[in-house]
Amino acid sequence: MGTKLFHTLLLLSYALSNVIGEETGFVGTLHPKSLGLHKKQTLSHFKFYWHDIVSSGANSTSATVIPPLPKYNTSTSFGMVNVMDNPLTLGPEMGSKLVGRAEGFYALTSQSQINLLMVMNFALFEGKYNGSTITIVGRNAVSENEKDIPVVGGSGIFKFAKGYAHAKTYFFDPKTGDATTEYNVYVLHNE
Repeated sequence: MGTKLFHTLLLLSYALSNVIGEETGFVGTLHPKSLGLHKKQTLSHFKFYWHDIVSSGANSTSATVIPPLPKYNTSTSFGMVNVMDNPLTLGPEMGSKLVGRAEGFYALTSQSQINLLMVMNFALFEGKYNGSTITIVGRNAVSENEKDIPVVGGSGIFKFAKGYAHAKTYFFDPKTGDATTEYNVYVLHNE
């Protein structure tokens, strides 16, 4: 008799929680197939070069919107925030074929090292990926030649994407701040 009562109470609490959840009007349950999540997943690898041109002039692709915080007086530019619209090219040269743009921002987030919080959409132009974006968010330790930054999602073909972007410094000019980075992006997505 106790087991039967327990099961009845469990079923009743489940039914009540569903009714209460639906009354809020902002949450509901969906079957994953309704969003195309039943499709085969593909692991894609993209390789391109990211060009961050911060030196002043007509060719700049990155701009400081918040300068470093003067009260910290560090060599790390702590507190500085840049917005970017950087070209993504097939090769390391700026004249190489343009395959997309990196749109987003980075903030210098360490008082003791040059570390960036990167928030970027890789907006792609090529083939079936044209119009789709891969979104990355994470830490970029500038002093490390190679680092991994999480892929947290995307749009178009990359809805519900996950993976990581392996960034390797190709060129950096400490005087101007200009940089070229090789990105190898590994993204798991629905086909």
